[in-house]
Amino acid sequence: MRAQEKLYHRFAPTMFGVCLRYAKDSTEAEDNLQDGFIKVFQNIGRFRHEGSFEGWVRRIMVNVSLEKYRKQHLMHPVEDVSVLEGQQISEDILAEISAKELLELIQQLPPRYRMVFNLYVMEGMNHKEIGEEMKISEGTSKSNLARARDILKRKVKELYREVGKSNYTA
Repeated sequence: MRAQEKLYHRFAPTMFGVCLRYAKDSTEAEDNLQDGFIKVFQNIGRFRHEGSFEGWVRRIMVNVSLEKYRKQHLMHPVEDVSVLEGQQISEDILAEISAKELLELIQQLPPRYRMVFNLYVMEGMNHKEIGEEMKISEGTSKSNLARARDILKRKVKELYREVGKSNYTA
């Protein structure tokens, strides 16, 4: 019990951030964190010491979040990805926006776009892996990422218009 408590206190703040990226709000993130730690404690004997322990815990948190997401949302195939493939986000966006502002904007994405965006950008997964994890096609993953980027680009422009940074261009 004492070891579990120490483990929880050591990793909970970081893992809460991971869960928050995939949840609709902090309450859902807290639920995912708790469910994730239950799985960590139940499966700790399966940790093979291949890679970091923190990475193993992170993977469990992401999987718990994905599992909850799949139960709550039906995934629908998306139309023609070629329309969105050529769109690029300006590198200026990342230079002009704070990390906190960007995370808030990511949190506002529709759930399936947020999931694909986080898996691709934050977890470094490729579209094939995302497709397998989310039970969608590679094309749907690509399309969802492109749409997420497009939404973020528009939201960044809106944000900078609101705060009077009219010289901002994306």
